[in-house]
Amino acid sequence: MNRNINYAKLIISLLFDAIGMLSFAIPGVGEFSDVVWAPLSYWLMTRMYAGRIGQVGGVVSFIEEALPGIDFVPTFTLVWIYDTFLAHKKIK
Repeated sequence: MNRNINYAKLIISLLFDAIGMLSFAIPGVGEFSDVVWAPLSYWLMTRMYAGRIGQVGGVVSFIEEALPGIDFVPTFTLVWIYDTFLAHKKIK
């Protein structure tokens, strides 16, 4: 199996997930930062992943960042895993 794995996109995904988790590091300021980061994470996800994967990932990322307490979910990395290993799997 010859699979082209985009490690640059993985590193960017890990960085974006880390940015999303920063709200836990700054008490009081964190929830305000989510107001800015939630729509930005949606937009970034739709630019990183084309089509349905990007749209669904963007919506999930927006909801995950907008709701308090679930910022720890690594949405960008999970979408990268899905896109890299599951989405393009051919059915025999």
